[in-house]
Amino acid sequence: MTVMLPLRVTVLDHWDDIALDLPDSTAVSVVKGEALRRAKVSQPAEAYLIKFRGAELADGETLAQAGVVPNGALIVMSRRRTPVR
Repeated sequence: MTVMLPLRVTVLDHWDDIALDLPDSTAVSVVKGEALRRAKVSQPAEAYLIKFRGAELADGETLAQAGVVPNGALIVMSRRRTPVR
C-alpha cells in the first residue's frame, strides 16, 4: 500500500522551503531533483546531498526505506562545504 507523504524540503543554497506531497515509494534522488528544480538551482543534483534528522540519505533508497515520516523536514545542501569569510 502506497502512503502519500507531505514533506518540507529546505534548499540551503537559497533558503527556500519547498512543499511536496509524494508517495513513500519515491526515490530520494527524485525528491532532491524536484526540490532543486523548484528552487531554480542550476548546479547538477550530484553536487548536492539530502539529509533527514541529520543523517545523509542514499539516492537509491525510497522515502519509506529511509524512514521519512509525514510532514518530515528534509534538507538539500551542497556536498562541498562553503568557506565562511
